[in-house]
Amino acid sequence: MKGIKRLLPLALAVVLLSGCAQPGGAPAEDAYLDSVPMEEVLIEDEAVALAEAPAAVNDQLLPVASGTAVEVKGNTRIDYSNISDGYVMVQYGASNSKRMKVQVTGPATTYTYDLPASAWTTFPLSDGNGSYKVTVLQNTQGSKYAALASISFRAELTDEFAPFIRPNQYVDYASAENTVKQAGELTAGVSDPLEKVAKIYDYVVKTLTYDAKKAANVKSGYLPVLDDVLKAKTGICFDYASLMAGMLRSQGVPCKLVVGYAGKAYHAWISVWTEETGWIDGVIFFDGTTWQRMDPTFASSGKSSEAIMKYIGDGSHYTTKYLY
Repeated sequence: MKGIKRLLPLALAVVLLSGCAQPGGAPAEDAYLDSVPMEEVLIEDEAVALAEAPAAVNDQLLPVASGTAVEVKGNTRIDYSNISDGYVMVQYGASNSKRMKVQVTGPATTYTYDLPASAWTTFPLSDGNGSYKVTVLQNTQGSKYAALASISFRAELTDEFAPFIRPNQYVDYASAENTVKQAGELTAGVSDPLEKVAKIYDYVVKTLTYDAKKAANVKSGYLPVLDDVLKAKTGICFDYASLMAGMLRSQGVPCKLVVGYAGKAYHAWISVWTEETGWIDGVIFFDGTTWQRMDPTFASSGKSSEAIMKYIGDGSHYTTKYLY
């Protein structure tokens, strides 16, 4: 893209993002298992610090455990009825004091998530088409986990953005009434997806402030509660990206929540999809002259200064690790 150069020192990026990673830093490259036998295994924590009615969520986008394809082992249920729509749902249907995890191993990446007790939880098939294995694990002691159930299948998605339009554990707009309402008000009367992006981006960047104290103390397993972030008007990089992704998805704009590195700092940002452009992964915000990378934390923390925006616009600073 024209006019985009590397002008911001890397040190400044690290200062702005200090604390975005959870204690212990980023996960080791090969920390996750490609296959899980039915005996005790070691699991590493994934480092993820990481109007009246027009704003109502489209019911067709809400995940559902349809029950047409289910793997059941004891109290564990893996519903893979809707893999063509880019997700699976998992439930451990009994009270349980032990920590539970779900591994989703796709064609390219293995994702490890926490599984809350009792409720059905949605997990995206972020790698797109291909072969997957979903495994439910229960903590035995320390960092040891036992596999309770697993299922393997091949997914052929209805479209490439199917996993990135619905709510999931990391972008839970289904339970964020105020967030969806705010997004609806911001985009009222707007049909062009990139105009929706611009309005929501401007709102998040101008409304939220970066919470350095929260960043320094965030615990492993933290997940943003979107309405809480909206009310507090402050947060860490994960909060910024999750809030914007939830707002955009609720208004029909496919959006990836991306977790990876900005320079050497663990960070979260977003990418969007439109019918005209496809996925805009590198730079997606047009300021009237040039496209800018959609990174709401940097833009807000730097008060959208010229130096910050030029750093954001240089895709070489960003390395993608996970997509949610």
